[in-house]
Amino acid sequence: MATHKKHPVAPAPGDSYVQSFARGLRVIRSFSATAPRQTLTEVAAASGLTRAGARRILLTLQTLGYVASDGKLFSLTPRILDLGFAYLSSMPIWDRAEPVMEALVQQVRESCSAAVLDATDIVYVLRVPTHKIMRISLGVGSRLPAYCTSMGRLLLADLEDDEIRERLSTSTREAFTKHTVTDLDALFAKVMQARRNGWCLVNQELEEGLISIAAPIVDRAGRAVAALNISGQANRTSAKVMQETMLPALLDSARTISRLL
Repeated sequence: MATHKKHPVAPAPGDSYVQSFARGLRVIRSFSATAPRQTLTEVAAASGLTRAGARRILLTLQTLGYVASDGKLFSLTPRILDLGFAYLSSMPIWDRAEPVMEALVQQVRESCSAAVLDATDIVYVLRVPTHKIMRISLGVGSRLPAYCTSMGRLLLADLEDDEIRERLSTSTREAFTKHTVTDLDALFAKVMQARRNGWCLVNQELEEGLISIAAPIVDRAGRAVAALNISGQANRTSAKVMQETMLPALLDSARTISRLL
């Protein structure tokens, strides 16, 4: 079921909420792979701001070097990556996890990724590909919906039940393929199954032919702080074969990374 994404209701301005900063982040997030270059009008519409408000923020970002403009179209500059790399550099675990993931890729001959949960999405923090298996180009910082991804369902499973339902209900539950589960109760059951199993397999729900299996990366308290997955093509490896032959190595790698935390 496809729904239109709504702008979140912002808290009232006050000592604990800086409205202008929040608007600046909305402007930055208005740029994407499908909208890399935008006019002022397009940025204002995408971020839910007036043209005057969007213009002030864009010019500020341009002065700081985060946005470029040819006089009509605006686009982000490479400097915007500093914001994402600040997160990654504050989490040195990923430097230590990369060799573990590279060894896993060598063993199973499939791509491996790590992601964290952010609201209703997962955000990729590390990826070791073998070859391109998706139409979507994925890299560090890429976002995918949690409800139809193996890492997303597994990370949702670590939340309280009411929080799981809340996040699923506010997700834009689009049917990407004929296999995509969009019904709220059915999705909740899938998340519960991932919780019981301690791993999660998603078969062609995000993209036709794509199978993904995920394992949790947990901290010392046993909470899932990230997830690790292997992705492959159904025409090469069936879901059954992936579970039987790759899941043990995936779980072992996830445990190894967890011990590094």
